[in-house]
Amino acid sequence: MNNFMIGQYGSFDYTKYNRDFKDEFFGIEACLFNSEEDVLNLIKESKDRSFEVGVHFPLRAGQSDLRDALVLSQDQSVKESAFELIQNELEYMIHLKPKYILFHYPKPVILDDRVDWSSWRFTDSKEYVYESKYSINDFIENSQYLFQWLSAMSDKYNFIPVLEFDALNKYVYQTELLEELLNKYNKVKLCLDTGRLYLQEKIDPFFNSKEVIKKYAKYAEVIHLWTLQYIQKIEQYHYPVLPELSPSEGWAPIEDYLNIIREENRNVKIQFEHQSDFISDEDLERCYVWVDKILNS
Repeated sequence: MNNFMIGQYGSFDYTKYNRDFKDEFFGIEACLFNSEEDVLNLIKESKDRSFEVGVHFPLRAGQSDLRDALVLSQDQSVKESAFELIQNELEYMIHLKPKYILFHYPKPVILDDRVDWSSWRFTDSKEYVYESKYSINDFIENSQYLFQWLSAMSDKYNFIPVLEFDALNKYVYQTELLEELLNKYNKVKLCLDTGRLYLQEKIDPFFNSKEVIKKYAKYAEVIHLWTLQYIQKIEQYHYPVLPELSPSEGWAPIEDYLNIIREENRNVKIQFEHQSDFISDEDLERCYVWVDKILNS
């Protein structure tokens, strides 16, 4: 379990920390902390118990109207503001020394016009643009700049830049463009989110989640691991993975996903991005043991 992580979103929650975190775990991923005290608690605990810290951008809440930086915006002023926002957070996090910093990608999300995206959870229309309004040339140009910039920031601030897939269109899953960038700028890694990938497969007839995992797992630094149940609509969301949650009952095929990941990348970190309070202490332990058995035995 030394590649396992838990999340701390909104605050450093000692109740969650004491229940969910194990001494052998790799670390904690932090996001949207509401106070300086939360950051100081994270620094203290990471030093006292010698674990690593990852950051799901942004570390601090209230820095902008949207959580995610719109680094691929076609509006130059919006894009410049997004990079300035990231730069400010990088300066703030110098003393935290995060192992990795994660950003959603593409952002804004480029949506396939053929798909009904009403089940996807956007907080603002600025977060997405339809493929018909966003050319592949714009995608290449903006992605190239992002990879160059993140690579330079990685050298300057000593962190691993991680791009977490948001909803994907064919620019990512039907071309080799992103693989070419990942090979050229190999400091930049990926995050695969099992719940997001499964949800897209359920609502997007052109998308195959297992194929995407197979294609990109070797580039992953971290997996956001959780499951959802989808039966014509979302029934359960951010639910912990357990062996009895069957795909025949609408749950994500987590065991299949983990087997692919094990074959492609045994060094990946597993961040349990679930709501652990949905289940008992005993079931949480079963969750950890089951995932560990698949990936590490």
